[in-house]
Amino acid sequence: MKLIYETDGEIATFTIENGKVNPLTPEIHKQLHRALQDFQRDRNLKVGILTGAGDRAFSAGDDLKTPRKALEGEDRVMRHYYPHINEDEEPNYPGWEREILRMKRFKPIIGAVKGWCLGQGMIYLLHLTDMRIAGKSAKFGLPEIAYGMGGAAGMARIYRHLPRAEAMKLVMTGDPIDAAEALRIHLVNEVVDDQDVMARARALAARIARHPLMAIRTEMEVFVRCEDLDSDNAYALTDHMFRLQRVVSSTQNWEVDFKTKGVKGA
Repeated sequence: MKLIYETDGEIATFTIENGKVNPLTPEIHKQLHRALQDFQRDRNLKVGILTGAGDRAFSAGDDLKTPRKALEGEDRVMRHYYPHINEDEEPNYPGWEREILRMKRFKPIIGAVKGWCLGQGMIYLLHLTDMRIAGKSAKFGLPEIAYGMGGAAGMARIYRHLPRAEAMKLVMTGDPIDAAEALRIHLVNEVVDDQDVMARARALAARIARHPLMAIRTEMEVFVRCEDLDSDNAYALTDHMFRLQRVVSSTQNWEVDFKTKGVKGA
């Protein structure tokens, strides 16, 4: 098992554990896909944490050393267009990473990063985490361009995370940046000592988990969906989701106790 999925109360933790630098394999992609599905379906879970085992890396990217199954001719084309014809077959590339990047998710996940975060590891950090805690040892990069494999910027949708000039510098040079630079360009929320990374991520997760699941879902969904909408449609969707949430809350007796929270006027 190279992807460890654990739950503790209302918080789920996804840990990539695969040797010294936690390279990603087709099997890990598949395990992560299933764990993300479980996370989204479980009504007891409100927030997740994604991290890498050990101190050397969150993930150094896809495993390029392990030989991949050779595909030729029609098999190669079919694999590209239908990567999951047989769900029980041995995972290969392209594989479950494609499904992960297309997955809709309306529960927040916190990234907890120590050491290297490169390539596919960086793509997952950008795509699967909404807040990020970095240790002082953290280094981030998309080095694919140096190996003739440009295109990571699009998969990571890095333009949604960074100012254009900063994003272009990162993807066009292929050079990694350290934790201090990542904080400066707002790639991460906080930088702490390495030994405090998980504790800080859990504390942030606990603060989120204080809130009702329906409110978390509503806030997350309108944030994500409104990124692609004009202001008029964004307002309409938010208004609709808010009213739907309040109807459900009152009928299901999920109403927040405003008096105990010191808030007047429901």
